[in-house]
Amino acid sequence: MASCSMASAAIGFMVSPNMTSNTSTVKCSMVMFSSKNKRCSRLVVRAEEQPAATPAAAEAEKPAVAEAEAPKKEAAPKPPPIGPKRGAKVRILRKESYWFKGVGSVVTVDQDPKTRYPVVVRFNKVNYAGVSTNNYALDEIEEV
Repeated sequence: MASCSMASAAIGFMVSPNMTSNTSTVKCSMVMFSSKNKRCSRLVVRAEEQPAATPAAAEAEKPAVAEAEAPKKEAAPKPPPIGPKRGAKVRILRKESYWFKGVGSVVTVDQDPKTRYPVVVRFNKVNYAGVSTNNYALDEIEEV
């Protein structure tokens, strides 16, 4: 079984410096701050010490880290941007849209290829709900 010694201070925090078990010794630091004005609010912080690595193991890890950093320096070239540029005027081709055959300006284009409607278009005219922006797919717009 594990035994734990608790110390309490008059200002309302408790520190548990050591916790031991039968098989091995584990040091556990626990700090708890409690407010006397609030009933159920507590902040509990626990930290465990990691076993120190041997110097030979630490030196063996350094070349592995250096080798892992080398490929990061050689960054792959960025793919070309998707869709129209920001601020470009586009015509809407989606038939069910309030702004069908209308012209708006591109606010942003999401570069994630998995996004279904990556192009955000802003219009001068608002729809029935008072909205002046909408998202469109790349095949639902054409640059003017």
